[in-house]
Amino acid sequence: MPPLQFDWLPHSIRLILAKLPPAVLDELEEIRIRENRPLEVGYGSRFAFVGPDGTLSADHHPGYRPSRDDCRALLEKLTDYSLYAVEEELRRGFVTVAGGHRIGLAGRTVLEGGSVRHLRDIAGFNVRIARARAGCAARLLPELLDLTSRTVRHTLLVSAPQQGKTTMLRDLARAVSAGEWNHPAARNWSGRKVGIVDERSEIAACERGVPSFDLGPRSDVLDACPKAEGMMMLIRSMSPEVLVVDEIGRTEDAEALREALHAGVRVLATAHAADLSDVFRRPVLASLAREGMFGAYAVLSRSGGRVVHRVYAPDEAEQEAGRGARRSWAAPRDAPAPARPPDAGREPALLQRPLPPIRSPDRTGDGGGSHDA
Repeated sequence: MPPLQFDWLPHSIRLILAKLPPAVLDELEEIRIRENRPLEVGYGSRFAFVGPDGTLSADHHPGYRPSRDDCRALLEKLTDYSLYAVEEELRRGFVTVAGGHRIGLAGRTVLEGGSVRHLRDIAGFNVRIARARAGCAARLLPELLDLTSRTVRHTLLVSAPQQGKTTMLRDLARAVSAGEWNHPAARNWSGRKVGIVDERSEIAACERGVPSFDLGPRSDVLDACPKAEGMMMLIRSMSPEVLVVDEIGRTEDAEALREALHAGVRVLATAHAADLSDVFRRPVLASLAREGMFGAYAVLSRSGGRVVHRVYAPDEAEQEAGRGARRSWAAPRDAPAPARPPDAGREPALLQRPLPPIRSPDRTGDGGGSHDA
């Protein structure tokens, strides 16, 4: 029951959370603490307000309202009584604590030169609970394999927030590192060298450089490092065969991914998007897709409390994105016709970029594209 072990939570809130039903505690994903507003929890894709006695309700009126002292005590614990020590985290709007749990912050921004310098008057906290689910990628990984090159395809994991992307990515890294391919044609493959750029300290949850989560025997982690810079550092210094990176979407991320491709390194990455049509609407991701960067797109969603997936090849992803765009243009039956046709402004077709050859440690000689039976 993780919340009972969070000594940085105010004592009053820990006592209330301890009264939650065990089934809720087991599925707890978020704890939302807002000054003088009702305490809220997210669990199993549901949300509810929490009363002083631990009862859950959709009605916010009986919810426990954390006081200013509660919020001040929480902030002091999260920052180890020094706002200056976590100034960079405050500028980004979150703090990551031991165990990989990320606490989002809301308050008043302080600007400098038109950019956010840091936060003050912090009165809202969103505790996102990190959980390791070893084996959760066992069904997905076989669908991502490049059997010819005996490794994974360049893959983009896509979903809306809180659908399990980071948890799935973490277990993919573990399985690739350990050689748990879960495919009959790959049963004699060894694990791959995995390099993880953990900008938000959520994938590995490193403490003094050592991962708290099991990432397999052949994984190396750059903790709290910007993604683009970290990918280049790992390629130059640790010779990874597979790079793992969370939440891409900036121009510099795209440039680093291109460099990884040219270096013969495979990439497992995630991105926030409701569906594939959202991916193709985001300029940086759409550019990578049109270039043929990704060999597979895995769309994650929740169904019946479980995370389910569907994998698309590049041409299938483009077709699905087009269907999604047309659905978003579909008007109500009694609405006037849209001002422009659904296919207007469609992006050019995907290019199938040939991947550079990958030298596999499992191969001897120049045996070409055959794979083990």
